[in-house]
Amino acid sequence: MIELLLVFPPLVWLMLSAFFYAQGEYFSKLWAINPNVRLSILVLLSYSIAALTWLPALLHKSQITIMGATWLLLATVATVVIGCFIFNEDLTDLQLVGLGLACTAMMLLSS
Repeated sequence: MIELLLVFPPLVWLMLSAFFYAQGEYFSKLWAINPNVRLSILVLLSYSIAALTWLPALLHKSQITIMGATWLLLATVATVVIGCFIFNEDLTDLQLVGLGLACTAMMLLSS
């Protein structure tokens, strides 16, 4: 079973994890707009899959600092894209500077 998890490189697992995390963010925003059981289940399922797809990445490279920083970068970008492009949320100039600095810091941590 473990060998099957090693078929994909760690970046694939991190991207899958960030994707499901972003999906959880999307469903949680929908839940905040209109709370219901179906969305609650989708939120929990998405975040659970995100956590489960994080684990195989650690099998390849056990450096949690690099994996964590890379995952944070992917998840942050995905969350901002969802907020801005799907829910039409605006970022102020100061928030854009902060986002740029955060992404720079995460890229420096992951290199």
